[in-house]
Amino acid sequence: MHKSFFFLFCFVLEIITGFSQPAGFKPMQDEAAFKQKLAESSRATNSIKSNFTQEKNLSLIEEKVISRGTFLFKKENKVRMEYTQPFKYLLIINGDKVIIKDQQKSNSFSAGSNKLFSAINNIIIDCVKGTALENKNFTHKLFSGEKNYLIQLSPVKKDLKEFFTSINIYLDKNDYSVANIDMIEPSGDNTFITFINKSINVNIPDAEFTNK
Repeated sequence: MHKSFFFLFCFVLEIITGFSQPAGFKPMQDEAAFKQKLAESSRATNSIKSNFTQEKNLSLIEEKVISRGTFLFKKENKVRMEYTQPFKYLLIINGDKVIIKDQQKSNSFSAGSNKLFSAINNIIIDCVKGTALENKNFTHKLFSGEKNYLIQLSPVKKDLKEFFTSINIYLDKNDYSVANIDMIEPSGDNTFITFINKSINVNIPDAEFTNK
């Protein structure tokens, strides 16, 4: 798998260990109603524009690695994550095409060229589209908190378990949009991203999802 993409994805993805009940959350009482509302929200969301703040926790480093940037999503499968601080880095997903660009070079390739790469690509799209519960590469548990719903995903396949212990998606109770995405690695390291200043269904030109 492309190392630069995995590094960036780790940056993209409240710290939880495994499938234990997280503090401040209770098991979902009415999963059917939640799934229906999530599906309705997903169908109604055509685009998302947001800023993000991201924290990376490494067991070998005491200080958190904090990054900031902008995020764009547009149906069907268009994502743009542009890191602006402390360094510039760009990830674009446009259907099956992936573009990664840093200050030195730009690479473009197909997500489907590698099974694991394709799975990770699907995870990113699922998180922002609200279709994570449909991903058969993971089992899930649902929780409800005061301000957020929580979807805990656990990988099923061995190759995914090498990279993830769990992926946790926090949804805003007001509009079912993604508030946080948190990824826990087998090493105990974790990374989570917080979406701020979200705008839903704003006009986003297709040109934003090209390397021009």
